[in-house]
Amino acid sequence: MRFTWPADTPFTQRILTVEQRTCDHCARTLHVCDHRRHRLFTLPGPLELVCKLARCPEPACLGHAHTLSPQAEAQITLPWWTIGWDVFCWLGHRRFAQHWSIPQLRAELRATYRIPLSEDALAGYLRRYQIMVAARHQDAAQLAAAYQQLDALVLTIDGLQPEKGHETLYVVRELQGKRVWFAEPLLSSTTAEIQRLVVKAKQWAEQLGKPVVLWMSDKQEAFVQAIAAEFPQVPHRYCQNHFLRDVAKPMLAADSHAKVQMRRKVRGLRAIERDILAEQPAASGGVTNPPLERPATASGGVTNLPLECTAAASGGVTNPPLERPATVAAIVPSASTTVAALAPAATVVLDYCAAVRGILNDDQGGPLEPPGLRMADALGEVRASLQRNLEAKKGGARRQT
Repeated sequence: MRFTWPADTPFTQRILTVEQRTCDHCARTLHVCDHRRHRLFTLPGPLELVCKLARCPEPACLGHAHTLSPQAEAQITLPWWTIGWDVFCWLGHRRFAQHWSIPQLRAELRATYRIPLSEDALAGYLRRYQIMVAARHQDAAQLAAAYQQLDALVLTIDGLQPEKGHETLYVVRELQGKRVWFAEPLLSSTTAEIQRLVVKAKQWAEQLGKPVVLWMSDKQEAFVQAIAAEFPQVPHRYCQNHFLRDVAKPMLAADSHAKVQMRRKVRGLRAIERDILAEQPAASGGVTNPPLERPATASGGVTNLPLECTAAASGGVTNPPLERPATVAAIVPSASTTVAALAPAATVVLDYCAAVRGILNDDQGGPLEPPGLRMADALGEVRASLQRNLEAKKGGARRQT
């Protein structure tokens, strides 16, 4: 459906004429036969193009049946578009370079440029942008210029499946020039389907006139057979990322088992918090305890941190801010007592609970930084910190000093 312009829209009018003056068949001067008005949004404001259409005035001439339009119109917008090239490029840059969402784009266009486009219209223009970028990326002249300084090619192929049951997107990349050559979704991963992509990659390499010196993949059976059939003399190496993941599988399994055992042993945080908060109304008679050591970080013995302190492993990776109940009512249904009114010792106990909870929820790191090892180190630091607090409360640490 065409966009309906409000009656009071202030347009900037621009008149375009046909660049060609004479007929190609009879050399007569072309006459203006009609006008076409094209209204569109641009970043400076609404624009109305008045295109003067022309054709040969001689009815018997072959050129009389063909109406010519101004070529300058295509430099401003495409036929039937509601936006100009400036808005089109603005959308594409922010969507794919800055990762804006379609609602963000729509809100910014409306607020800053007063362009009221629907989400469906924006999605359609963004699809066209993707098609144009892909066509330019695969242009033969552009590709030849990009690989002019390279002597050889290193190709890789891999499949990306967004969700189980969806089509797998098979991507062919060239590592020397760091370019994605092409990608195709396939319902089947048979050797015949994969070989079709390998043949296409071979054609691209022949078009560039560059030899392929290496293939890389995760060595699925279809990849191995297809590459061996089309590139019999080219080495086929295992992908380093897949190799590392496969080598690390036993270690990651052991690390995951260790995390389960530690979480099974370190339990009851919620019960401790309930008991502490339930005791506070009765224990708020003014009896204060000596200040205790706050949970230390993995960097080594830093004490008396703020309440938002985190326990981290010795590898320097910190956990996200720890969970703290805002009020006693978060655990015990009592609206009169807050965490700020707790005794100092009770507050420290809650800090320890929050620190331990953050340690147990740390799952990041991968095979190079196993989270189970960080969890063990951090829990060891919390245990040492608790021991120092116990010694300080008994007076042993004070007598030593």
